[in-house]
Amino acid sequence: MLRFNQFYQRTNFVGISDSSLKKCPFTYNLTRILSCLPASRNGFGPSEIKKPQSQVQIGHKGFRDHNFLSHVMETTGGNLPTEENLNLHLPSAYDTAMEALSSLITQKKRGDVSPSRGKYNKLDRMLKYIKILDLEELVANLKIIHVSGTKGKGSTCAFCEAILRECGFRTGLFTSPHLIDVRERFRLDGLDISEEKFLHYFWESWHQLQENVNDGLPMPPLFQFLTLLAFKIFTCEKVDVTIIEVGLGGTNDSTNVIKAPVVCGVSPLGMDHLETLGDTLGKIASHKAGIFKPQVPAFTVPQLSEAMDVLQKMASELKVPLEVVGPLDHKKLNGVQLSLSGDHQFTNAGLAVALSKSWLQRTGHREKLSHADFEESLPEAFLRGLSTARLSGRAQIVHDSPSTYSEKPGPIKSSGDLIFYLDGAHSPESMEACAKWYSCAVKDGKHGSSIFRAKLHNVKETLINGCTKQLRPESDKISKKILLFNCMDVRDPQILLPTLVDTCASSGTYFSKAIFVPGISTYSKVTSGSSVIPLDISSKDLAWQFSLQSVWEKIIHGKDIQCKDFQMEIPESKPPWRFINDDISNCSPANGRFTCSAVVSSLPLTINWLRDYVKENPSLRIQVLVTGSLHLVGDVLKLLRR
Repeated sequence: MLRFNQFYQRTNFVGISDSSLKKCPFTYNLTRILSCLPASRNGFGPSEIKKPQSQVQIGHKGFRDHNFLSHVMETTGGNLPTEENLNLHLPSAYDTAMEALSSLITQKKRGDVSPSRGKYNKLDRMLKYIKILDLEELVANLKIIHVSGTKGKGSTCAFCEAILRECGFRTGLFTSPHLIDVRERFRLDGLDISEEKFLHYFWESWHQLQENVNDGLPMPPLFQFLTLLAFKIFTCEKVDVTIIEVGLGGTNDSTNVIKAPVVCGVSPLGMDHLETLGDTLGKIASHKAGIFKPQVPAFTVPQLSEAMDVLQKMASELKVPLEVVGPLDHKKLNGVQLSLSGDHQFTNAGLAVALSKSWLQRTGHREKLSHADFEESLPEAFLRGLSTARLSGRAQIVHDSPSTYSEKPGPIKSSGDLIFYLDGAHSPESMEACAKWYSCAVKDGKHGSSIFRAKLHNVKETLINGCTKQLRPESDKISKKILLFNCMDVRDPQILLPTLVDTCASSGTYFSKAIFVPGISTYSKVTSGSSVIPLDISSKDLAWQFSLQSVWEKIIHGKDIQCKDFQMEIPESKPPWRFINDDISNCSPANGRFTCSAVVSSLPLTINWLRDYVKENPSLRIQVLVTGSLHLVGDVLKLLRR
């Protein structure tokens, strides 16, 4: 039989002392063993086990891990695991926390209406949860930068965090969504919170809430819980500055329980989340300006007049000094490059500089600014922050090579002929910025199909200025540009895809092919960065991907083209080798022959297929733009780390 201490190590029961382990017999029925463990603040000491095959209660009242015991009992036949049969994947402490988080999800997909949750509105509930967690006074004392916006708010927050950290302050940053692991949402001093600290604060908050909820005040939904967890982490860690990115909108966002931020910011506004925020720019702006607080300074960037009028009106009503700041002048960088790529980042950087400067002034740290003339240059700490800020999945380039594929998670340190350009653009404005960045990053469009260019005869072929990344030297390899795309069905691909194609074409960049794939991530599950992704994962419902393909083919061949309906057919598991080599002249959508695009039922198979193709075709350089959804970008990043 397996010794208990070995079983303990494999199941990752954290927070249990060695002395506690010694009190338990080494060979016992599994349930009896678990009952020996003390209740743990981390949630891994079952406090109630009624009979051998009952549910295992994790931590205090409320969350029960249905899968843990059933999986072990099924695998071991109800007996204590032996050395031979315990090569099973028992849930780790972190996996169990992810199961708990998943239980808080109330929406199965974007656009679903959340069910009513008790008798209080969202912000009233948030205030009650904060009181339960004993955080009222602590949250009030946080020195917060609060940022809303449609696009660029995450980048703006990342720049602010890096700037103020370089100024010598302990920083806390809360952003969303995460791409690979939920801990990405919580940064302390520029680093994702450690698993150990995450579990400590997670279970402490979980238990406090669960012991005090009732029918009128149920457990908070996922984003509300994560927001509360951010407040818990940053107050307990005693950060000097807290940077909070709004989740959705502003007025009714869970983060808008912040009553007295030091300064507020509004990044560029555009048409997104129309089903929630309204179908006009003015309505959207009114939600975003909902974070304004009386007499608290606010900054925004140049906006379209419809949005700017609303921002200024709401600022005036609250006596908010609202200042409009332009894009950062690259001359002020003294030759330093922004760490986040794309010309649109100068807008976000300009806003971040203004917010950081205001925060320093209003919190009594003017000495950090005394030696800099912001009209001519920036302080050294600001320059260091702007050149080191990071935010995954936004204008990110990953070089992938068959010779360096690794099963181990961690930083990607490879270079080769398969290059992924990842940007989670999903609105018309962000798609245009993504297209400009991609066109600049891939440098030249001369390897694109000449026939493809002819199809886009209405597009101006003018180069964009101001590439923000140093271009790589020319090589003898033939470049092929491939689009890997998916978007949520609440988006309008008839706006997103033409914007992408036309903007790229205006810079001389043309896609050889487009591949449409379903994502892996779902709204019903929170997974960790180490979660196993089966390579044969496939989607049987590809109707949406075929709709995207139809839009793409009409862009290439003209709006009048009639595409044969393939929505009831499952495509090949991966395209044939000839797919990349086929010329557009062989394409006949009316007869069901697509050489410009393909629908593939599995993202993992698509990545492996691209890798195999590059391995077999060393004369090619494949430049893959992954866009349309941050969830798709996150899924690809996960796979590239496998």
